[in-house]
This record gives sequence, structure tokens and C-alpha cells, in this order.
Amino acid sequence: MVGVVTSAGADKTEPTWTIAEIAAEFGVTHRTVRHYEELGLVTPERRGTARLYQRRDRTRLNLILRGKRLGFPLEQIRTIIDLYDAPRGKASQLEYCLAQIDDRRADLEHRRRDIDDALAELDTFAARCREDLDRLR
Repeated sequence: MVGVVTSAGADKTEPTWTIAEIAAEFGVTHRTVRHYEELGLVTPERRGTARLYQRRDRTRLNLILRGKRLGFPLEQIRTIIDLYDAPRGKASQLEYCLAQIDDRRADLEHRRRDIDDALAELDTFAARCREDLDRLR
């Protein structure tokens, strides 16, 4: 953690982190963090050439990476994150998340069935190849 930022007119301080600290904490490259910044998903404070990330950025980066692990595209992740600031806030965010989770689950279950079918077909094909090979010996 690099330092603290004092909000204008506030008496409370907020911790900040450098890009190196954020990247190391989340196990991503600096380039990845900068990419998310270019997309507007995180918005660090700039002090000269230094980027200072606040708690909000860390939370957003955590959500982005979780969404990526679950297979969500960045545009859906952006919508989920942006909905938090919408008038209905967390409720609309959670409703959208649940719908996206249902869609993702259905897609993954379909893929699992396809993989199971492909594995079964490979087993059948391998068995036939072994039988044919045994006959040739």
C-alpha cells in the first residue's frame, strides 16, 4: 500500500495502491490492469505518471477477474459493475447477475454434454481401432 488520499472536505483517508501492488495482489500483469483502465473499468487517480488505485478500483478489479474466471465477456462484466451505480443499485445489479448466471450455467451444461458425447465417441472409436488392430496381428 502506497499511501492515503484524503477526500476533499472529508476527514477520512482512503488507502491507495500502485499498479505494481494491484497487479501483484491479483496475479495479473500491469498490461492487464492498464487494459481495464483503457476500457474504463477501473479509474485510478493519476499523479504525474503514477497511477494510484483506491479501494473502489480493487473491488472492481476483483469483480472483473471473477467474471472472467466464470467466462463472462467484459461487456457483461461492465454492465454488472455499472448497475451498482444505477438508481436501483444493488437490486438491479443482482437481478442482472442472476439472469447472466442462469445463461452461463445453461451454456456450460450444454458444453459439458457435448464433451461427454465426444468422450463417449472417442471411447467407441478407440475400442474399434483396438479390435481392428488385434485382428491384424
